[in-house]
Amino acid sequence: MDQYAVFGNPIAHSQSPNIHMHFAKETQQAINYTRILGDDVEFENQVREFFAKGGKGLNVTSPFKERAFAMCDVLSERAELAGAVNTLMIKENGELFGDTTDGVGMVTDIINNNQQSLKGKRVLVIGAGGAVQGILKNVLDESPLSVTIANRTVSKAEALAEKFSCLASSFEDLEGAFDIIINGTTASRSSSLPPLKDELANESTWCYDMTYGKGRTIFLQWADDHGATGTDGLGMLVGQAAESFSIWRNVQPDTASLLASMRQQLEA
Repeated sequence: MDQYAVFGNPIAHSQSPNIHMHFAKETQQAINYTRILGDDVEFENQVREFFAKGGKGLNVTSPFKERAFAMCDVLSERAELAGAVNTLMIKENGELFGDTTDGVGMVTDIINNNQQSLKGKRVLVIGAGGAVQGILKNVLDESPLSVTIANRTVSKAEALAEKFSCLASSFEDLEGAFDIIINGTTASRSSSLPPLKDELANESTWCYDMTYGKGRTIFLQWADDHGATGTDGLGMLVGQAAESFSIWRNVQPDTASLLASMRQQLEA
């Protein structure tokens, strides 16, 4: 049976084993998928050992995505731009291949599950960390009218804007309502929102929080308070996993029934 796993620290909370084993059952693939607690010092050796023992593929989550990126012999274009990977596999010639599926997962969720289009839209992305860097290429591929990155440390937003040929701003300098606002900060986990002006959202705005949790996140509560609508990143979690599964197994699993089931459990 082919072995797969997810590395992270912490990792006990990870839904990845449940998601991938659901995909395996649905697509009749004989795999086993486990969680592995990544070691701050030994991470690279742990990855090498996993593949040396015949492991077929790995997912990598916080805080190891950049270190996994540095290990790769070959990278996808989107991983190269993101500077981080969440999906690893050994190619037939023995090279370690790295990819990032977060952006695909998010954009697929926005378009397919939420019937929202990014094309021709004025998009605001909040945050300038690794999570945002991992999704920008996929957002830009959808031909929005403009993408503005806003961050407390403006220099970080400017560096990303230069790399991806989009706009950067401080929160103070943002003006007018946006069509779509994507939260790529950890604000919803820390319950502390960036200083978002009231004018940024109205009843025509759709908001997306890359994190998820039980009930409406603090960012989505802000959206609700300003007449906007939106959703959290649960569909992104399932979508990025489906893309990883497809890279490894060359079969695309259906995500709709699993997402509905996970949403039901989250809201129970």
